[in-house]
Amino acid sequence: MTEPRPDWLNLRDRVCVVTGAGGGLGRAIALGFAGAGARLVLLDRRQEAMAGTRAALAGLGAQVVSLACDVADPGSVEAAAEGARALGPCAVLVNNAALLRPGPLETLPLAEWNALVSVNLTGYFLCAQVFGRQMRERGGGAIVHVASIAGSHPQGFSGAYSVGKAGIVMLSRQLATEWGPAGIRSNVVSPGLVVTPLSQPFYDAPGVRARRSAAVPLGRIGAPEDIRDAVLFLASDRAGYVSGDEITVDGGFSRVLMNLIPRPGYDAGPADPPS
Repeated sequence: MTEPRPDWLNLRDRVCVVTGAGGGLGRAIALGFAGAGARLVLLDRRQEAMAGTRAALAGLGAQVVSLACDVADPGSVEAAAEGARALGPCAVLVNNAALLRPGPLETLPLAEWNALVSVNLTGYFLCAQVFGRQMRERGGGAIVHVASIAGSHPQGFSGAYSVGKAGIVMLSRQLATEWGPAGIRSNVVSPGLVVTPLSQPFYDAPGVRARRSAAVPLGRIGAPEDIRDAVLFLASDRAGYVSGDEITVDGGFSRVLMNLIPRPGYDAGPADPPS
């Protein structure tokens, strides 16, 4: 993957907050911002979860503050926002923290549903609300929410995951509508199949990577850097007139539904389809 050009993104010295910074996507996004010269505020539920991200950032010379934060807890988010002020008011918020607790809806306990929604949707709202105040102070900012193609395509037996991701898309649109006059943009990046430490066990199973890759028009599974690049674009001045939108980063995977339907005479892609 090519590294983003700092002069093109114009993110230098801007305070960028990344939630879920200890995970694979969060780490890649934080590294991307650091490479663009931004100041980093790393948030995750546990400080030790961010150790790898801090170590990866150590050689880049970035100004970094890492804070333990439970995004589902209003008091924890407020405290993190105050701690983040050590670097200045927030210019960019990347809502990335997520939780996956699978289970069939028929028997899913309400506690499991509530736990997932509290992180994957309510947490996004709380962080946007609290850090949005700092964006108003500085005259504007950008929020990028990491959702999923599962928000548009039901993923069975995944509990409230798809529901929460769908809610993120509408939350972002509503924020864009209400906060645009304050100079705050809000957009979504929806990843498809991506290899992260969380999903790595799937790809370690024999044959899974090849089968999944074959289902993607671009012929490969995504990497965290693919998501990073879309996030940095939406956070930057290059997307200064983009708000309330969604970028799907899945190699074309979510566009292959019609290819699953048998069409005798067409399946091989003839140059001259039969009449």
